[in-house]
Amino acid sequence: MGEHGAVAGGVRLTVDELAARAGVTVRTVRFYGTKGLLPPPELGPRRVGLYGAAHLDRLELIEELQRQGLTLAAIERYLARLPEDSTPLDLAIHRALVASWTPESPEELGRAQLERRAGRGLSEEQVERLAAMGALERTDDPEVFRVDPGLLPLGVRILDVPIPLETLLAARAVVVEHSRATARELQRLFRETVWKPYRESEPAPAELARMKALTDHIQPMVAQALVTAFQRSLREELGEELSAEPAEDLSTELSEQLSAAEPATEPAPEPAEEPGGAVRETAPPGAP
Repeated sequence: MGEHGAVAGGVRLTVDELAARAGVTVRTVRFYGTKGLLPPPELGPRRVGLYGAAHLDRLELIEELQRQGLTLAAIERYLARLPEDSTPLDLAIHRALVASWTPESPEELGRAQLERRAGRGLSEEQVERLAAMGALERTDDPEVFRVDPGLLPLGVRILDVPIPLETLLAARAVVVEHSRATARELQRLFRETVWKPYRESEPAPAELARMKALTDHIQPMVAQALVTAFQRSLREELGEELSAEPAEDLSTELSEQLSAAEPATEPAPEPAEEPGGAVRETAPPGAP
């Protein structure tokens, strides 16, 4: 992460606000900090720890990796492979792409919970933009939304970027179409070149079960490969389209625009409500 321990941009969150934005408990945030997965906060007035956008995105990525079943040790190795200069936007994109491989259930949130998770008030037009990006769906109750935890943080970042709603809808259609095509082709390739020959070799039942278990571990590797390939392709396409401006500079400029779009103030979390429920099983009962 490019700004370890620093409060980047205008985002300044207390540990309670950080936990509310990520949908976890304060205890979980502190546990990740003690394990070295989350960099320490910057000390503000009265020695209150303040967290920035990079902390939030790293925390959300950790949660996504844990939902995939990775252990803390595996998550630590995964994070260690990320470039040191990864921006908050890089982490948000990375998390959204990784999340697409995880069949996680959407969360139903009331408007107040949604705005608390987003860290800002949301107009009807902004809710429509989030829906167009696939970050949420409306329900029969106009005040209740079905939220995709993996896409919501990235969608909130894009809200203040001047992209027409029609463009968002078209972009989503492109992503869905090509993602499904890639998934189908990868499944066909694996089925015909790996799984089918293996079944034809008539393995013992124990070996067959072991092979099925091993295939579950392929998804994180494929996700990592897709993320890397997508980022490289995006840089190449941007470089060809705007040859006068290097893709790295354009990426940095976009990151700065999105950081500047973050709200200057964050709503204080309601002490009575604790989104995210209990700490996950990897956190021992005595975790701080």
